[in-house]
Amino acid sequence: MILPASAPPLDAIELESAPDPRCAVIWMHGLGADGHDFVPIVGELNLPPKPGIRFIFPHAPMQPVTINGGYVMRAWYDVLTTEFTHREDAKGVRASQRAIEALIEREHSRGIELQNIVLAGFSQGGAMALHTGLRYPQRLGGIIALSTYLPLASTLSEEASPSNVDVPIFMAHGTHDPVIPLRLAMASRDLLQAAGYPVQWHTYPMPHSVCMEEIADIGAWLRRHLSSS
Repeated sequence: MILPASAPPLDAIELESAPDPRCAVIWMHGLGADGHDFVPIVGELNLPPKPGIRFIFPHAPMQPVTINGGYVMRAWYDVLTTEFTHREDAKGVRASQRAIEALIEREHSRGIELQNIVLAGFSQGGAMALHTGLRYPQRLGGIIALSTYLPLASTLSEEASPSNVDVPIFMAHGTHDPVIPLRLAMASRDLLQAAGYPVQWHTYPMPHSVCMEEIADIGAWLRRHLSSS
């Protein structure tokens, strides 16, 4: 795959669960946060010593966000309205898609097989994990989408990659989420399942956040899907 020359580089934090990692998890943060947000979770995942996993926590670019009065913050794309699937910032989503694809290609160039690379993210970062992973032209290891929804859903049928029609997807959401309503996440889940994607769905009694039970489930999912790497 040849990426557009305009794909911007992303600064990122890296953490390896063991020396000489053979797998990678690229984990995108939510709106207004940064790559440090999910670093502490790695130690809570109860990962085995092998295979080693390199976690990459990129920082989204700084940009004004419309629903926050144009305040400049880290964002993967602009949010124009609280009705997340209306008036979507397609240009911004696709720009971040290219930047995340560049991270995938960098990990591949460092010796990680593409089928051993997982895209993960929370909230807006989870939206980018879904958007990018489902369109990536070669088979990836999986997608983890937390407290999020599927952006640009109307274009998926035309743009979905045949290589990732069976990519395992872990989706999780809080039942008391006031930011991204549970109904929106469930609608995204239903759309993906109707398209044939194998979605493992979880809900937890929490707001727009993560909880220890969820972290344990993510760790179990990673151990299962990366154990043969």
